[in-house]
Amino acid sequence: MKKRKVIVLDVVGLSPDHFAYADELPHLASLADKGKLHRMKPVFPAVTLPVQAALTTGVYPEQNGIIANGFYCRQSFNVSFWEQAAGLVQHDRVWDYLQRRVPGLTTAALFMQNTLYADCGCIVTPKPMHTDDGLVQWCYSKPVGFYEELSADIGPFNLMHYWGPMTSIESSRWIARAAVKTLERISPDLMFVYLPHLDYCSQKVGPDSPDVMDELKLVDVEVGRIVQGVDDLGLGDETVFVVLSEYAFSNVQGDIAINRILRENGLLSIRSIQGRDYVDFELTPAFAMVDHQIAHIYLKPGYEKAVLHVLEKISGIDFLLDKEGKKRFHVDHANSGEIVAVSARNRWFSYYWWDDRKREPDFAGHVDIHRKPGYDPLELFLEPGSRRISQDTSLIHGSHGYPPLSPDDDVPLLVSGDLPDNLQALNCNELCITGVSALIAEILQR
Repeated sequence: MKKRKVIVLDVVGLSPDHFAYADELPHLASLADKGKLHRMKPVFPAVTLPVQAALTTGVYPEQNGIIANGFYCRQSFNVSFWEQAAGLVQHDRVWDYLQRRVPGLTTAALFMQNTLYADCGCIVTPKPMHTDDGLVQWCYSKPVGFYEELSADIGPFNLMHYWGPMTSIESSRWIARAAVKTLERISPDLMFVYLPHLDYCSQKVGPDSPDVMDELKLVDVEVGRIVQGVDDLGLGDETVFVVLSEYAFSNVQGDIAINRILRENGLLSIRSIQGRDYVDFELTPAFAMVDHQIAHIYLKPGYEKAVLHVLEKISGIDFLLDKEGKKRFHVDHANSGEIVAVSARNRWFSYYWWDDRKREPDFAGHVDIHRKPGYDPLELFLEPGSRRISQDTSLIHGSHGYPPLSPDDDVPLLVSGDLPDNLQALNCNELCITGVSALIAEILQR
């Protein structure tokens, strides 16, 4: 049996159509020349944590419990976004499966979500520390000290380039360089690498803007950096590249402030604390945890009909999923809201519940990814002449999350390298991202 390695490159925002631009994207084109490009469906919700959980577990959110980028704890009445603990994923990951079945197999995951404390051989993931002296921009790593070794070689990771108004190619560049160092020092048999750069401009300018291709060219260079690192180590003949994206972007024009709508109809309760308005999660009849084009609406008993009556009249909402609807889209899990709302393709949900900025909660004007009860794409923008996060929702031109109901929702799956014959994981009528873990396992076990 030929020994093979697999490198999974998660290039967020990459479209199947981008592969038509071979001259502009030489490194991706070279991988395509040595492999085969497929189209596949993401899962719903088509947002980062659920898609990555489906990618690494092979099951839908209804089974792995990752129903959004955020979590609402009904016991503690707390909403938190971007929680990274691996234990939140309620299913084995592909590295768990393979490490039990392939003796000596080594695995790595660089900047993948929900990998903190995972049983994976090598992990690097951001875990900033908030100390009395301020923010310490640190990354958790296994082996212990590996991030410090990387920092000594390529410099520390700068979170400001990873998210917020200063996002840039530097974050994906650092991750790509770290991937090459990981190949040199650990030589994993399976490595996942998350390259997020294209996500930023797609939200800022929309997927059809010419600027997207300019930014994709920068990502292509980083893909080439990793491929060159493989070749420099003499691993080219035994390495299979799996290149994919998590979701398709839609052009959007305007938000839906769903919590403001609930409040205006007497269905969202707030507490005023030092002149600022906060959701009263304990007592409110309903509230929406929003995430791009989806919103999980959590209800007190007896309020479902009232909420549906209000939201059914709102222009720009395509679906209001009850239990049967959640089953249809594989998101019927205890973590989900009693109702899941889906915006129209050309709209997105903002989390705002206030009209007067003097009464906004303290976190609203800052980059604060954990405390906001909703994903806030406007953290990419500052108000002109200030250091405050903008609330001009017209600045957002691209979003995602919509159910994969048409070919336009497909994402690419490029498998490149010397593959085993007759891969069963690719022999199906319609590929879904839930099948990628089986593909990886088949390659590494044959």
